[in-house]
Parts: sequence; C-alpha cells; structure tokens
Amino acid sequence: MNQELLQQLRVITDEEQKILIGKDSVQKSLYTSEDRFIVDSNKLLKKGKLIEIRPHTRFIHFPRHRHNYVEMVYMCKGQTRHIINGSKELPLKTGDLLFMNQNAYHEIFPASEHDIAVNFIILPEFFQYVMKFMDNQNILFEFLISTLSSSSNDCDYLYFRTENILPIQNLLENMIWTIINKDTYQNTINQVTMGLLFLNLLEYADVLYQNTTETYEQKIIFSSLKYVRSNYKTGTLEELSSTLNLPTYTLSRLLKKYTGFNFKELLIRQKMEQAAYLLSKTSLSTESILHSIGYENSSFFHIKFREIYGKTPKEFRKEQAFTSF
Repeated sequence: MNQELLQQLRVITDEEQKILIGKDSVQKSLYTSEDRFIVDSNKLLKKGKLIEIRPHTRFIHFPRHRHNYVEMVYMCKGQTRHIINGSKELPLKTGDLLFMNQNAYHEIFPASEHDIAVNFIILPEFFQYVMKFMDNQNILFEFLISTLSSSSNDCDYLYFRTENILPIQNLLENMIWTIINKDTYQNTINQVTMGLLFLNLLEYADVLYQNTTETYEQKIIFSSLKYVRSNYKTGTLEELSSTLNLPTYTLSRLLKKYTGFNFKELLIRQKMEQAAYLLSKTSLSTESILHSIGYENSSFFHIKFREIYGKTPKEFRKEQAFTSF
C-alpha cells in the first residue's frame, strides 16, 4: 500500500489514546444510542453520505455487535482476528477483505499498533448502482440482495483472500484515497470503483473462503458462471464438468439448486445478456448481433429474447435509446 496513505491510517486516534492510558472497554456511545450493541450508521456517516471509512480501533477487544449498514473490512497491514456469528473465527491478513451485512454478528480481538485495518461503512442504497455491473446468478449479487433483508441467511458475510491480486488491491486503495482526500466526485467514483471491485472478485472465485460444504458448492457455482460468461458461444456441460472434475449430473443439480436454471438455460441467458448489451451500446443490426453471440436461427433468438426481456430486440433498443437520452 502507498506509504503516505498507510501513515495516515496508522495515526493513533483519540479513542485509542484513551484506551492506551487505561480505558478497558469500548465506548459504546461513540457507536450507538441503543442498549443493544448495534453500530449505527448515523453515528459514523455524515447526513447525505452513502460511504465512509474509519480505521479499525486497536488495542482492545471489540465486543459482539451488529451494524445497521454493510461493513467492508480491508486489512491494509498486519492481521486481525474476527469472530462471525458467534462461532466462525476468521484471521484477516494483509490484503484480505471481509464483507458483512446487517445480520452478521461481529467480534474482534485486540490488535497492535502495526495492525492496520480500514472499516468501510456503506449504506445499502450505495449498491444500487453497483448491481448494474452484475448478472443475478452469483454469490456477490446474492450478498447485495441480502443487505436488503432483515433475516439471517447464507450470505451474511463473504471473506476473500486477496493479498496477491494487484487489481483488487489497487481498487481498494483508490477508494480509500478518494474518501480520505474528499474528492469532489467521490460518491460516483467509489460506486464505479466498487462495481469494478465486484467484477474483479468474480474473476477470482478461488479466493472466496469459508470452511463449509455450502461454500464449497457456492465456489463451484462461481466457477461455473465464470465459465458460462467466457464460453457462452460454444461451452458445453461436459467440458465444464471435466474442468471441475465433477459428474455432469452433480453439476446440473448444483446449478439448478443455486441459480434456478440448468446449464443450457444459463448459456441462453448469457447470450441474451450480451445481445441486450450490444443492442443498447452499439448500432449493430439485430442480424449481426444474433450471429455474434452464436445463433443462426433468427426466430429462436427473437423468441428467447422476448421471453427474458418481455419485448422484441427492436423495442428493447428503442427503449434504451430513449432512457439514455
């Protein structure tokens, strides 16, 4: 990480100074007005802001709590130990990334002066723009949907080991820099940057880490959807099954369980998504577009496009042009 930025984040805060001179518990009034320990975004975000950062409070055990916002923890240097939902211990090391929604219970062990983590405080509405970057068949999208829910589910948190992935490190550093320096267009910059961050995380499904059978299956789905995005013209279930070293029937069952679609349907939906993009962003003819995504049968293409988008390609393009205007 940029040394100037790291130096700014290393500074001992007033709260930490009080801890160092003898205060033996977290001052809850800094974080909440309630008896229950639910960290309140109103205490940490200025009115009208959707995202903010604050260095993690070191030198003390941070007791079990929840947030009424989405928290993203980025480990800039050193390490911290976290307990999620009362039982799952996660050791965050330099470069690691942890997302938690409002339903996750969070506890943190004391950290030293050289352990520097940044907490991103993010309101759910910040992600409305980010979701435009993504399709709706992946775990990150499911996590974003979970931020709108009041009930706990399998997407309460996501943990990524991203230390050696330079694009992800650069994007996170850019967001921290933009917020600290109060860039004029920081909200827009950070929404775009967060969208790019999520797209990069989708490219590195193997860095998603949770030690459960459920998450192993989710990682299989990540890899499958990545394959579909890259091979929607010619991909086959047999080739993907061989790549993942899974029987085709097992993979088919998992795809249906997590996405609601079989492999063939996922390929079709990916083709239609690409067609929709080309219709809205280029002046290519519909005939050229359907050939570019691997179709020869114009009738089949029109039927499937209407099934998914509820309108013909021509109507879709006209509507997009009007919206853009």
